[in-house]
Amino acid sequence: MPLGRLTRGTTGTNRLRRVDRWIAAHPALRSAQRPLVVDLGYGASGATAFELAGRLRGAAPEVRVHGLEIDPGRVALARAQLGDRPELAGRVSFAVGGFEVPTPGGEQPSVIRAMNVLRQYDESEVAEAWARMTGRLAPRGLLVEGTCNEVGRVSSWIGVDAAGPRTFTVSLHTASLESPLVVAERLPKALIHRNVPGEGVHEYLKALDDAWQREAPRQTFGARQRFIAVCERMRAAGWPLVDSRKRWRLGEITVSWDAVAPASGALSPS
Repeated sequence: MPLGRLTRGTTGTNRLRRVDRWIAAHPALRSAQRPLVVDLGYGASGATAFELAGRLRGAAPEVRVHGLEIDPGRVALARAQLGDRPELAGRVSFAVGGFEVPTPGGEQPSVIRAMNVLRQYDESEVAEAWARMTGRLAPRGLLVEGTCNEVGRVSSWIGVDAAGPRTFTVSLHTASLESPLVVAERLPKALIHRNVPGEGVHEYLKALDDAWQREAPRQTFGARQRFIAVCERMRAAGWPLVDSRKRWRLGEITVSWDAVAPASGALSPS
């Protein structure tokens, strides 16, 4: 039996473009010769799997995407939709499955993307779900687990490997951004209840918002330049950022997990 519970299935077209772009640049994908990427809990249609295949192909021409859903009806619909996309034949597939991550021939995926899935679970269930999914990864593989808003302009996700969580990314549409604190409602399940005083993620988001307000004069040169200045300020303040201006200009900022990990030590790398 598939492991997990049925998602709401509300993922819309183009909603996951930010996380897809991040995956396309990640070594877990680029270092694999013929990567298999799993779209776990893709929702009521196969749209996100089709989009994922298209976005990753430029970085990994031999990439294949395997969509998993618990509901057989959703799988049947996605397969029917795939029949209308002959250009994706052999590149995209769908099957019934959950956190056990069944794949064709038992192949180990290079990347598992599980967006807007664990948001519907209790925090106490996260560690086991991560362990089950990462246990299926290829060597140097990556689980990308997080959430986003309905139109994809506010996203956050955690990068998890076989040893545990490694990074935390916030991705924002800077042109419409009033405050980075908007991401508080779209934090991954492992962090959303930790956004309180005394927790690392709370201090991080507070520092990010403070930097955004302090760099308000940069808005004259555009929101992109303002966000880059924010990231530079965060790094100068000692936050262990693991990306560079190339990502910052896209509205992304990634920090080491240690900086935001729950104070209780739960979910930390072994």
